[in-house]
Amino acid sequence: MAIRYYTVTWDQLHRDAKALAWRLVDKGPYAGMVAITRGGLIPCAIISRELECRLIETVSIVTYDEEKRGEPSVVKPPAAALESRGEGWLIIDDLVDTGTTAKVIRALLPKAHFATVYAKPAGKPQVDTFITEVSQDTWILFPWDTEPQFVAPIAKSHASSNGG
Repeated sequence: MAIRYYTVTWDQLHRDAKALAWRLVDKGPYAGMVAITRGGLIPCAIISRELECRLIETVSIVTYDEEKRGEPSVVKPPAAALESRGEGWLIIDDLVDTGTTAKVIRALLPKAHFATVYAKPAGKPQVDTFITEVSQDTWILFPWDTEPQFVAPIAKSHASSNGG
């Protein structure tokens, strides 16, 4: 199975996060929000503005780096949200992929509403609300992970990968 790449621009991320805020507005009000670091920080900032929510907590869970995947580890828990087991809180992340991180968050804050901008099939059952589903073999290139550069046309890269 070949990995597909999907580039998300700053403008698109802003539009998609705002669309997520529209879906969430009637599910509130929220006691506060929990941004999953690092990917959830920017979507959380956009959504917190739209929902006029100023109490922002973070949770940091490390599951992988650029080279290897490991067991999830909670590096920084969301202290304020833990008191109520997440009741009345909104969790925000950029993407749910396999659901590994989401399962850890669900165990910490089982009563919170969990929302992501993007969702893959394997992780989708872990979240309550999302905007865009992408295939499991798609690697989303977020704007904070990329820089503008030339990319060959699809036909050229497709021909070279098929021996043509």
